[in-house]
Amino acid sequence: MFIDSVEIEISSGKGGQGAISFRREKFITKGGPDGGDGGKGGDVFFVIDRNCDTLSRFKGVHNLKAENGKPGEGRKRYGKSAQPLVIALPPGTQVIDSETNEILLDLIDSTSTQKIKFLDGGKGGLGNFHFRSSTNQRPTYAQPGLAGEKKKVRFELKLIADIGLVGFPNVGKSTLVSTLSNAHPEIANYEFTTLTPSLGVVDIDEFSSFVMADIPGIIEGASEGKGLGIEFLKHIERTKRLLIMIDISNYRDIDEQLSTLKAELTNFSEELSHRAYAIALSKSDAYDVDTLNQKVEQFIKTLGLTPQKSDEFSLNSNIYSYVGQDNISPNFIIPISSSTGLNISALKYMLYKSLLKENE
Repeated sequence: MFIDSVEIEISSGKGGQGAISFRREKFITKGGPDGGDGGKGGDVFFVIDRNCDTLSRFKGVHNLKAENGKPGEGRKRYGKSAQPLVIALPPGTQVIDSETNEILLDLIDSTSTQKIKFLDGGKGGLGNFHFRSSTNQRPTYAQPGLAGEKKKVRFELKLIADIGLVGFPNVGKSTLVSTLSNAHPEIANYEFTTLTPSLGVVDIDEFSSFVMADIPGIIEGASEGKGLGIEFLKHIERTKRLLIMIDISNYRDIDEQLSTLKAELTNFSEELSHRAYAIALSKSDAYDVDTLNQKVEQFIKTLGLTPQKSDEFSLNSNIYSYVGQDNISPNFIIPISSSTGLNISALKYMLYKSLLKENE
């Protein structure tokens, strides 16, 4: 089950009570105080778990608490300090204060294995040994352990991927992901088949790959909560580039699909409106080659671009990609068909090439 938002109260451990004890040994009638200190309460740490991409393990969990420190004992024996509570979260998780909505932590670095301290455990109390003096040789009190820290937080997961797929429902996003990657999203011939985001790893060769994110379809008004709404739009905020998928055989006009999708992205996040993107015209097998080329060229001219064949990739006969030079225009436009394999390999390598250019 995919879960991307949970609210939990987290507490560090309380320090152990200091001991009240007096030395009792044979032939020593008036032994002094020898109460030991209490142990430290458990700290709370976060660590990034690269083998997880959902918060489902926290479903139904309302409280997470570290252990308390053990109380001190006689003969100046210290109480045992508690083990820290280590909470593993998937990369891309934000830890947000539930009361103020302040982002406390943003766990973006998926390569990090370092533990991040979030809450300090309470300090253990001092035993009565520390309170002996010339005027008080029999102290009968010790310190209680200090209380741990407590914080009510919300975990918000935003998937981290290289390429994010954007499109209306049933335009072939899930089919493309299943074709290019090792992911197996649900596929059916009706809208809103995809109800949860999914990630797929697209292999280029033995050593190179990139991650593609598929999110549920976007409709007009999604940024205001219509359809599946903004619940899943947040998952493309962390993608490096967008691949806008447009169903060339759909009843919706091609230009209308593009303008609606770009408007929803802009309304949801101004930053997304400036994200580099490419366009894939899906289900292109619905037309013969000549008709397809005419529709593609007309679409390119509608955008105010000059048709330009990409020389970097060998595409299928009579099928062209059109290369843009900035983030306002698409990096390229390519007709594809996942069912017939039309330009699927070319699309994969063009996406990978665009990611390499970004990293230069």
